[in-house]
Amino acid sequence: MIDTIIQKYYQGKQYIADIKNAPIKEQFRGYPILNSEEKESADENSCPTGALIKNPLSVDMGKCTFCGNCQCKAIKFGSFYKLGSDSREKLVITGELTEQEYEKTAIKSRKEIKKVFSKSLKLRQVSAGGCNGCEMELNACSNCNFDMGRFGIDFVASPRHADGLVITGPITKNMAFALEDCYKSVPNPKIVILTGACAISGGIFQKSDMLNREFLEKYPADLYIPGCPVHPLTFINAVLSFISN
Repeated sequence: MIDTIIQKYYQGKQYIADIKNAPIKEQFRGYPILNSEEKESADENSCPTGALIKNPLSVDMGKCTFCGNCQCKAIKFGSFYKLGSDSREKLVITGELTEQEYEKTAIKSRKEIKKVFSKSLKLRQVSAGGCNGCEMELNACSNCNFDMGRFGIDFVASPRHADGLVITGPITKNMAFALEDCYKSVPNPKIVILTGACAISGGIFQKSDMLNREFLEKYPADLYIPGCPVHPLTFINAVLSFISN
């Protein structure tokens, strides 16, 4: 026991105490900052997913891999990581909103969501053809640093124990049936969270013949969390805003 106390004294708190205001490294590419007056310097061909549109100048975070190829006088990426949205349209950034304004409007509170899920949210994560990038970051959400479980949010092994799905990957033909089967196994009411560029738009695979994204036409998503891969702080803050705002 004494060894444990000594160890705790020297190590301090391993978890991030204030998850909503946690610092992040400057190298992180987050919310895009646009300057329409310099739009002529933007190069649409530099974007591997078609996320960049020159006229009018905009960046679609649902397609963006945050690779930085498009950075120029017109476009740069800040380190703001609260990127989640409750609609696909809000992920298209035109430069009209500041980072703080985007945060306030991106995820609107819904009484029914807060009532049912605010105290406990169990999620089944499905990799629908993902590269394991987003999957590894989602695993990190439950480690001792981010400790998502302290907010009542956990990943579970069975869809029958879940309140909703977290989908990663572009949804390949081979995973289409399994994904829908998993969704149907989750009890009602349930939510769908699309995580990462691949899940939201198909990402770099969006034109592939090996995809089957009909699932999203049948079952619209409730929450979109962009990234490639998604940072744990982005994921946790988006989910917290969704269930507790």
